[in-house]
Amino acid sequence: MITVEKKDGHKLKISHVIPETTNRQLDLFIFVPGELGLNSNIIAEDEFFHNAIQGKRTYYSDVNHLPLVHSRLASRGKLSTEQYRLSLSLYAYQYALALEKTTQQLLDVKEERSREEVEEVAQLTMRILKRLRRNIPTDKKLLKYYENVDNYLSWFTEQRLLELVAHLPRGNDYSEIKSLLFEVCEKESEHRSKHNYNSSKAMEDPTRMSNKMRLLRRLIEYPVTMKEKTSELGQNTRKIVTGFAAGFVMIFVTLMLIKARGVLGDITASFILVLSVIYAAREVFKDDLKTILWRWVRKGKPKWRKQFFDVNSNQLIGRQLEWMEYCAFKALDKEIRKVRKHKVSQHEETVLHYKSTTRMSPTKFLTGYEQTRESIMLDLRTITRLMEKGSQKIYQLKDGQVSKESVEKRHLINLVTREKVDDKTISIQRWKVIMNRSKIVDIEPIETYNGE
Repeated sequence: MITVEKKDGHKLKISHVIPETTNRQLDLFIFVPGELGLNSNIIAEDEFFHNAIQGKRTYYSDVNHLPLVHSRLASRGKLSTEQYRLSLSLYAYQYALALEKTTQQLLDVKEERSREEVEEVAQLTMRILKRLRRNIPTDKKLLKYYENVDNYLSWFTEQRLLELVAHLPRGNDYSEIKSLLFEVCEKESEHRSKHNYNSSKAMEDPTRMSNKMRLLRRLIEYPVTMKEKTSELGQNTRKIVTGFAAGFVMIFVTLMLIKARGVLGDITASFILVLSVIYAAREVFKDDLKTILWRWVRKGKPKWRKQFFDVNSNQLIGRQLEWMEYCAFKALDKEIRKVRKHKVSQHEETVLHYKSTTRMSPTKFLTGYEQTRESIMLDLRTITRLMEKGSQKIYQLKDGQVSKESVEKRHLINLVTREKVDDKTISIQRWKVIMNRSKIVDIEPIETYNGE
C-alpha cells in the first residue's frame, strides 16, 4: 500500500514498503490542469525529473526484536562496532517512522480522540525507549553512538507528542490527554538533561537544536540507506544518431553540389550563393533529422538507470530503470483512465508520467532484512510557478445585503499511482492534491483498485 503525505512547502512524500520480491514496476501519473499551460517547451521531461523527483531506498523489517538482540550482544562484547551501529540505526529509524505515521493518523482524522487512543501511543513510546535503554554499551565508541541515537529519539518523541497537544481537537478528554502527553515530554526532557546530551546554548536556541537533530537523523539513516548511482542511458545511441544524420544529409548535399556545378559551371558569384544556401539547408535539416531519429529510436525506452549498493559492504543489490514523459489522456491505459474518470475537463489536462522498474536481489540484503522501503519526494514547486498570484472576490446575498469575500486561488492536481509486483498483483490508487501558489493545502485519497 502506497501512502502520500504532504511535507514542507510543495513537496509530496510518496512511500511504501516493498515485500521480498525480485521485480516491481511503479507508475506515477500527475494530472495538471490545462489552464496552467504546462508542456514540454516550458518544463522539459529531463528538467522535471532532475528537479522534482528524488528517491531514497532503505532497509525495512517487521522483526523489531533483532536490533535489540544485537544490542545485548554488543553490550557483552560479542558484536562488532559496525554491526552494532547498523542494528541500532535500524531500530531507531523504524521507531521514528512508526511514530511519524501513528501521530499523523491521529491528526488526519478531524474528530475527537479518546484518552485511551492517545494513552496507547504514549505507553508504546515509553516502552520502546525503555527497551532501547536497557542495554547501554560500555565501549566508548559504541557509547557515543548510542548517546547520539538516544538523544535524537528522546527529542523526536517529545516533538511529535507536543504536536499532538497543539493540533488535536479540543474535546472532553483534551485536558486529560494534554496532561498525559506533558508528563511523557517532561520525562524525556529530564532524561536528556540528566545525561548532558545537549549544551545549555543549544537548548536555549531552537534553530541550533533543530539543526543538530537534523544531523543526528542523517547519522541514523546513513547505515540503513542504500547508496545510489544514477547514469543517463542512450549516450552512445545519441552519438550514432548524430553521425548517421550528418552522413545522410551530406549525401544529398554532395549530390546537390555536383548538380549545381554541372549547371553553373566554374566558380562564380551565383555558384557561391547556391553553395551557401545548400550548406545553410544542411545545418537546418541535419538538426531536424537528428531530433526525429532520436525520438524514434528512444521512444518507449528508459532514460536513466540506477544501481543500488549496500552502504556497509558496497555490494550491488539492485538495479532500477526510469522513464519520464508527457502523455495524452487518450494514450493512457484503460485502467488508468477509468480511475481518473474521463470528463470534459480531462481533455485539457497535461499528464506527466513517471515510470520505474526495479529488480532487487533479496539474498544479498543484510541478515534478517528481506524488505525495503522506498520514499519518493515529489516537489511540485516547478508547477506552482505557472500559477497566478493573488485572490478573487466572491459575492454573496445574505439577509438582503451583498457581502464580499476574498478567496485564494487554488488548483486541483490528481495523482494516480500504479504498482505491479512480479507482473501479478496490481494496485492502483488516486489522490486529489489541492494546492495554491504558496503551499499544498490538502491531500484527499479517492479510491483504491487491487487486482491480479
